[in-house]
Amino acid sequence: MNRIIVCIKPVPDPKHWNKVSMDPVTGTLIREGIPNIINPLDKHAIEAALAIKESRGGEVVLLSMAPPSAKATLVEALAMGADRAVLLSDRAFAGSDSLATARILEAGCRQIGPFDMVLMGNMSIDGSTAQVCSQLAEFLQLPNAMHVIGLRWEGDGGLVITQKVEQGYVELKGSLPIVMSVRKELNKPRYTSFVGILAAESKEVKILSNEDLKLAPDQIGLGGSPTKMAGMEIKHFQRARERLGGSPEEIVSMLVERIYRVGVL
Repeated sequence: MNRIIVCIKPVPDPKHWNKVSMDPVTGTLIREGIPNIINPLDKHAIEAALAIKESRGGEVVLLSMAPPSAKATLVEALAMGADRAVLLSDRAFAGSDSLATARILEAGCRQIGPFDMVLMGNMSIDGSTAQVCSQLAEFLQLPNAMHVIGLRWEGDGGLVITQKVEQGYVELKGSLPIVMSVRKELNKPRYTSFVGILAAESKEVKILSNEDLKLAPDQIGLGGSPTKMAGMEIKHFQRARERLGGSPEEIVSMLVERIYRVGVL
């Protein structure tokens, strides 16, 4: 194994989603002043990359397209054990939809150099499009697998991928290089140790702008984004409540009937 690139995205902390708003002119999210976290599914992608590195060697490089303030989020991800990070940051990238983002990430992957695998979370909690993986693979002209919940290596070096589909699971056999997006069922991200936090402070975070990537203005940002947000709604969910009355025997009977009705038993 030579190199694994893990695409990660800083996303607004869900605890502060009530502060997120939409620009009515550009149709983009306004995130200023809102704390960021690592997109949760991206941590599963990092864990998968680190597990492969530990068993087969190689280098794990984090790649992100975000404002300069995202450097702190990258350092947090480096503390999990990745080797270095590349941050793609330029005002020209602002407003990029999934297609423009995939173009920018493709250019970033090529800047990093030869790689065997690109991993990412299946979707982000702010956009939830699940489109970047397949778009990036298309730009890189590589095979891709999404909804990955299992990875194992065969004796001949072949990669067996377990993929979640609507009616169950399928197994695919792939070869490197490949682009994949993972679900949370794949693994449990490791605990970030104090030693890892200290080590992350000295790891490289390289910042590249569009001067480095040399992408045309009509391929990035708002100009390169065919999709726009039509609106934004933050839903609040509350559990439905029902009070059961009667004798203890009657209450137990009604409770069991409702449990069967929702398919728990």
